[in-house]
Amino acid sequence: MALDELLDEHEQGEKVRTWLKENALGLVGGLVLGLALIGGGKWWTQRQHEARVALGEAYDQVVRAIEAGDLEQASREAGDLAGTAYAPLLALALAKGQLEAGDRDAAIDTLRAASSDDPGLAAIIRHRLARLLVDAGQAEEALSLLAGADDPGALETRGDAHFALGRGEQARTEYEQALRRLDVAAPQRMLLELKLGQVGGTPDPAGTES
Repeated sequence: MALDELLDEHEQGEKVRTWLKENALGLVGGLVLGLALIGGGKWWTQRQHEARVALGEAYDQVVRAIEAGDLEQASREAGDLAGTAYAPLLALALAKGQLEAGDRDAAIDTLRAASSDDPGLAAIIRHRLARLLVDAGQAEEALSLLAGADDPGALETRGDAHFALGRGEQARTEYEQALRRLDVAAPQRMLLELKLGQVGGTPDPAGTES
């Protein structure tokens, strides 16, 4: 028979009281720690929510400044969001506003400073910057930016860059490749075909690549 079974109720009570005295600090500490972890988790979740709301409000404020034409204020406030997921989106919006205001150089500077961890968004930034660089007479840099890109828009812009540099044959090759990758119903086909004709090319009647 086990020893505990031989102890009477008084002895059992004494054992419990003794154990509680010896372990009370640990019990209280564990309880406090558990409550602190629960409270801390709720506090952290609330802080994260508040931070997301604040970032969203700051983003909306910059967008409103761009729409109002206050580009200097928009540029300052966009700088406060550098490093956030909103930064590349604001860079694109700000550059568009600057270009519409006639300040192409400012738009170029804005896009030069922009970056994104998202490959698709990064490609959009490079493409828009390349188009502005071609327009600004910096076609070689535009070609470097779009090296390796094979989407129709990038190919067309590379063709524009080669054309600006007087390289008609290279421009024709880029335009032809761009047309092959475009859907036959794409609205930009007509302009691209005109560009191809300008450098001595003829649209392929076979249409797009399969």
